[in-house]
Formats: sequence, structure tokens, C-alpha cells
Amino acid sequence: MIKNTDSAPPRILLVEDDATSLAFFKAALKPLNAVVETADCSGTALSLAQDRRHSLWLFDSRLPDGTGIGLLTRLRAQGLRTRAIAHTASTSTAEQAQLLAAGFEQVLVKPLSAAELRTQILTALRACDPQPGEQPVHERVNDALPVWDDRAADRALNGNHEHVVTLRRMFLGDLERVRDLIVSGWNTQAEDAHGELHRLRAACGFVGATRLADAVEALQHMPDLPQSLERFTRAANETLASQAPSGPEQSGRGHGNYERSRSGIA
Repeated sequence: MIKNTDSAPPRILLVEDDATSLAFFKAALKPLNAVVETADCSGTALSLAQDRRHSLWLFDSRLPDGTGIGLLTRLRAQGLRTRAIAHTASTSTAEQAQLLAAGFEQVLVKPLSAAELRTQILTALRACDPQPGEQPVHERVNDALPVWDDRAADRALNGNHEHVVTLRRMFLGDLERVRDLIVSGWNTQAEDAHGELHRLRAACGFVGATRLADAVEALQHMPDLPQSLERFTRAANETLASQAPSGPEQSGRGHGNYERSRSGIA
């Protein structure tokens, strides 16, 4: 929940023409304590957006009387600079790239979980009005997620916590190498870098590296956005700097064993 002790709650303009999806969005966003105004077409959205009171726009990519890109373009032409996120049922990377190129800061692919939606919207809302000393959202890791999630790791490894501890040690021992390979090869050796990223995402799930997994997923979904690579680097550094909460032995580091163990991950 967003706490607003000295100011009005944030306002979100949600544009969605499907009744079922609209109901999902409203229910999922309710815990954020934000005021959610809705529109089912571009015409209504234009009228609501012109009052300049919104903290965030959440636009469907396809509408009965136009597109999310067309709607955003018209609002930008009027001088409105509200942060905008697109949501779409399309899995086309080309369409997602078009939405980002048009000025949407992020593209959410439906269906998505309520928790994932809240995490992304909360991050965007925090960026709209950062507290003194806070960094803009694209310069900080998603602090709504913990660095480590013991329960998730235990579930992934059938409750064998000793195995979790061992894998985390190996994971941390190899993470610096993997981070450097991905960052240095992102623009020059893209195929190798994407392969490493794919394996890293699976490994994050095994060891419960929640914050890094979120950054990896963002980089996979928005590979051409410079902020995605920056966010990944910071999440990797945050993970390396932290001590996995699995006892004193976890502070140790592996020596390449993780590279051998993860070679079987497809």
C-alpha cells in the first residue's frame, strides 16, 4: 500500500475496453490506495487526461476507436508528460518495441498476476514523486522485492534447505563472471549474452534471488531499453554485496562449481 500522510493519493488513468480485464485491473490495484479512473476508449481517455491530475497512465494498446500509441501521441502533442505504461495481450516483440519507441516506459503483457501488476505500478508511482534523496526509478533496483526469498528457494528444491545453501554459495561464486559476460557482450555478442541471461533466470529461481530474477526478466522483455541493462547490473551488484540469509557458511564463495552445475539448465 502507498502511504500518503501529507498528500492526496496518486491518481491512475486506466484505459481498458474489456470488462473482465478492467475488473481484474481494478481489483489488483485496490491495495495500492490509489484513485483509479477508467476509460473504455480513446475519446473518454483524452477528456479525463486533460485535467493533468494523474500520476500515471495505464493504456491498452488496442482500443475500439484507436490505439494506445495514437492516444499517447495526441496527449504528448498537447504538452502532457505524465508517465505512461502500456498493457497488451500480444506477445509480439515487434509490437512491444513499437510501444516503447512511441514513449511508453514499460509494456505489461497480459495475462499477468495481480502481484506482478502491483509491483510494476508501485515502482512507477514511486518514481513520479520520489522522496528527498531517492533516485529516479530507472536508476534504482526494484526495492519492493527482497534480494533473497528463502521460501521460494526451499519450494524450488523440495524443502532441502542444505541444497539451497550449497547452490547459493556456487551461484554467488559465479555471478560476477556471468554479470560481466552479459554486460560486456550485450551489444557485441548478443547471442552469447542472451544465452547466459536465460540460464541465469532459471538459476535465480533455484536459489531464490528474487530481485535479480525480476531485473533479468525486465531485460529479457525490454532488451533495447538502456535502463533495463542498468537495472540488471545494479541488481547483480546488490545481490553480490548482500549475504544470502542461510547461515554463517553462506558468506563463503564457490570456485566455478556453479558453472558446472548449471550447465544442465536448458
